[in-house]
Amino acid sequence: MHSDTQPQTRRGRRPAPAPRRRISIVGVIGDLLVTAGVLVLLFVVWQLWIGDAIIGAQFKDEGKSLSQQWATDPLPPAPTQSSAPAQPAAPPTADPPALPQPGDAQRFAVVHIPRFGSDYQFPLAGGVSSARTLDPIGLGHYPDTAMPGQVGNFAIAGHRGSHGAPFADLPSLHVGDAVVVETQDGWYTYRYRNLEYVRPDGVDVLLPLPQQPEIQATDRIITMTTCSPRYGFSERAIAYGVFESFTPRTEAGPPTSLTSGAA
Repeated sequence: MHSDTQPQTRRGRRPAPAPRRRISIVGVIGDLLVTAGVLVLLFVVWQLWIGDAIIGAQFKDEGKSLSQQWATDPLPPAPTQSSAPAQPAAPPTADPPALPQPGDAQRFAVVHIPRFGSDYQFPLAGGVSSARTLDPIGLGHYPDTAMPGQVGNFAIAGHRGSHGAPFADLPSLHVGDAVVVETQDGWYTYRYRNLEYVRPDGVDVLLPLPQQPEIQATDRIITMTTCSPRYGFSERAIAYGVFESFTPRTEAGPPTSLTSGAA
């Protein structure tokens, strides 16, 4: 009997419950820190890449809308010619119209850089404050520097690592690349020449002839400033270009530099 009942007794026993895992304060804090780290990483990815892409696309759409608005505005009436043969469209000229200084945060131009894609068309407004111009609009014009096409230094600024980052790729320009500034009157074409890095307090780059305070300006220059490195502030990247031509807004359309501006 003993040998028959013993297996039944074993089969009737319930297995001992597994020991419960004790929850410690250290473990909870560790889990919270890991979760916080993941959230911070996701925020950084959003802020540095995804957010810039979304805001940049919004700025480009605004620049496109402004360009389309100017394209649909009535053109100045052509002079009446009863018997003279038809004249070709007005060619680019070295004597562009003088533009007034814009008000703070007043949009007055669209900047195209074909090297960065056919959709690169950022609005340009007066002033370079982050709160009023660079963050909500895109690109800003340094007050009291030259206007497009004028003798002197036409100086503009843009973010490189936030708020749409319009100048994210500024150091990748090639010599001869076109930088086209579109206004209601027409297109001002500049050609990129060189890049340099200066300290954040290197304001001499905004002089009529950059870094040459004793020399009177005779050239027409564009200066584009942005932070360096891309997500830092220890330096400023400064890109220079020289004026090539002005193309008035006519039925002939935009200049060839806008469609084949990459050198």
